[in-house]
Amino acid sequence: MIELAFDEQGLVPGIVQDAGTGRVLMVAYLDEEALDATIRTGEVHFWSRSRGELWHKGETSGNTMAVRRIRPDCDRDALLIEVDPAGPACHTGAETCFSDPGEPPAQGFRALERLWETIADRASRRPEGSYTASLLAAGADGTARKVLEEAGELAFAAKDHAGGTGGSDRVAEEAADLLFHLLVLLAERGLAPSDVLQVLADRER
Repeated sequence: MIELAFDEQGLVPGIVQDAGTGRVLMVAYLDEEALDATIRTGEVHFWSRSRGELWHKGETSGNTMAVRRIRPDCDRDALLIEVDPAGPACHTGAETCFSDPGEPPAQGFRALERLWETIADRASRRPEGSYTASLLAAGADGTARKVLEEAGELAFAAKDHAGGTGGSDRVAEEAADLLFHLLVLLAERGLAPSDVLQVLADRER
């Protein structure tokens, strides 16, 4: 069990975040029973203050939340719960309880963060049998060649799709390959995605 500083009612707030998009979905409260049920089942449970009972999120709607990770804050009096939601988080049917009607849909860039964490780990440990580690061992020439190769395949896929002979799935697959190898190239050069994003931010000024 995670050690927490529960309030005088025996509760802590749980901030639920979409593990894929990084968006905050909702905030509710957990007591020891709800926390235990959440850890034991792998799905989010809360304590309903209005009903005075344990609440399995999505039990009736089907919009359950599979837990990826639970982290307390520095004072251990609040929890960040990262989840994979099976449907809308809000009872209104909105994706999040903090939705803005004019806000564009989230694109799931959080997945790139997790991919970068994996690549950075491979760059640090260089485990035997790892494809990423083998790319890094090839040096700048090897990783640059792969980026060039994947960029070419993406260009051909896009050209074929525009001509009606290819599918959008193939364009997405080739784009994924390019993004992966580009991140590996950055790691090999001792750079991070944040360095690239800073350049883009500077260009906006």
